[in-house]
Amino acid sequence: MAITRESLMGLETYAKTRVEFRKQVMEHKKNRSVYLGNHVMLLFEDEMTLRYQVQEMLRIEKIFEEDGIQSELDAYNPLCPEGSNFKATMLIEYGNVAERKVALAKLIGIEDRLFIQVEGQSRVYAIADEDLERETAEKTSAVHFVRFELTPEMKSALKSGAQMMVGCDHPNYPVHLEELPQETLSALLKDLS
Repeated sequence: MAITRESLMGLETYAKTRVEFRKQVMEHKKNRSVYLGNHVMLLFEDEMTLRYQVQEMLRIEKIFEEDGIQSELDAYNPLCPEGSNFKATMLIEYGNVAERKVALAKLIGIEDRLFIQVEGQSRVYAIADEDLERETAEKTSAVHFVRFELTPEMKSALKSGAQMMVGCDHPNYPVHLEELPQETLSALLKDLS
């Protein structure tokens, strides 16, 4: 579900509700975050996570003109799930700068090797970075945007109680979760119409 201009809070209203809204969003994100090993995190985006990002960008940049607001909506709305897919921000996290530089060079193409697999179904690999290329011949980016398209059979299986695996089969970062926590799976099911 896309975020509309009319549904956004003005800067003044947002300033008054920001602390409480942020608390709600941080709690909401807990059930939408999936950690693959020690260095890759997927935040499965939805209307609430993206609304927070838009409101924060408007606040930080002090954007109140219609064109600027529409520009933010145009940037973030494509990340909203559409009822037949999951969309996520993939973060590659290394605390040490030198270690991160080496890792990003070894992980070129990792965004294309992410997958989900609904119990009893084939793997679905991520469609990555549809907005722009985020890697070079030397390294990948630490942030990628990915989409997983589900078949009607996969959606039906999930709604009927099937489990879902999330993983990565990149040769330099092979990892997977056999089962998602029930809270996470329940949160993701809300993305499917």
